[in-house]
Amino acid sequence: MRLVFLGPPGCGKGTQAKVLCQKLGAEHIGTGDLLREAMRTGTPAGREAAFHVDQGHLVPDHVVNDLIAERFARDDRPKRFILDGYPRTLPQAKACDTILSSYQLPLDGVVLIHVPDREIVRRVSGRWSCPKPGCKATYHVISNPPKRKGLCDDCGTPLVQRSDDAPETVEARLVVYHRDTEPLLPYYRAKGLVREVDGTGEITRVRGLLEAAIGD
Repeated sequence: MRLVFLGPPGCGKGTQAKVLCQKLGAEHIGTGDLLREAMRTGTPAGREAAFHVDQGHLVPDHVVNDLIAERFARDDRPKRFILDGYPRTLPQAKACDTILSSYQLPLDGVVLIHVPDREIVRRVSGRWSCPKPGCKATYHVISNPPKRKGLCDDCGTPLVQRSDDAPETVEARLVVYHRDTEPLLPYYRAKGLVREVDGTGEITRVRGLLEAAIGD
């Protein structure tokens, strides 16, 4: 199982990918986690990424590609994985194919999680997450509240709300998603990889649809 999860910010990619990876014995590869780890350890890509972050700029495609290349260059590269948050652009998708093919690890599928924009804004404005490295569990005040208010179910860390979860910021992020990430769909459809899932409704319902879509 080697998959990419695509979908708008707040569609549940990270939450679903994490749970499915645990269940299926795969590795969850989130670019945000890779970026923070590379910056912390000072890898070549991490140092270049830190420069852009310190300047308040988006991390360029080639740096994100280098982060992924660094991960797969390691001896413990995963053979089963879900890529979450990468690729985001067509150049990244092409670079991803090159990286994976060099290790004979072609993608088995690209799962698109459909959620309407208005639902994304509602979801994200009520989202809280665990800031602890290695956890990063996410919650929602209505649809997925923590058992203890304000505390992570998994590790007990106080939850935080990201500054980019404000409604106006979410709307701006959706514009970027439609502009930059949706063009990946024709690219992957031409390869016969796209599987589409309705991402609305309860988390367990969506998980069942995802499991049915990806099979083993």
